[in-house]
Amino acid sequence: MLRHWFWGPYSPLGLIVALLTLIADQGNKVWMIYVYDIGTKQPVRLTPFFDLILVWNKGISYGMLQQDDPMGRLALVAFAVVVSLALIFWLARVTTALTAISIGLIVGGAAGNAIDRAIYGAVADFFSLHAFGFQWYIFNIADVAIVAGVIGLLYDSLFGGHKKAGNPSKM
Repeated sequence: MLRHWFWGPYSPLGLIVALLTLIADQGNKVWMIYVYDIGTKQPVRLTPFFDLILVWNKGISYGMLQQDDPMGRLALVAFAVVVSLALIFWLARVTTALTAISIGLIVGGAAGNAIDRAIYGAVADFFSLHAFGFQWYIFNIADVAIVAGVIGLLYDSLFGGHKKAGNPSKM
């Protein structure tokens, strides 16, 4: 009975996606910080609109809710863990592969950023897109995964077809 609460037909798919996302994110961060040593080479201009740069984000998206206090950082880590557990709980009930993949992307990305907060006290961001004087926020693979996961959930909920309205001719 307890297994039903935490395991469903799409759980393996979602958890594999989460694990692969986490490995890609953490692997990229280790390589950028310790192997490539981006901190001593930055900024690295790759194209006229894309640079590599190391920024330590002590907050959440767009640098909001900056946390210099250890308790604040711990609260952000705890929040990521609680959200990830809730998403894994949801994963046990999903009915489409797209929803499972989307949840896996979000869980893997949240875990990657939570690991950064726990180890470094901040999230390592590297990718900077800019054009025509406009600078988007600096992000990492975990951020891309979270955004892609949210887009997948929105797409599946709007166009997935698993929630059909009743046939008006039968009403």
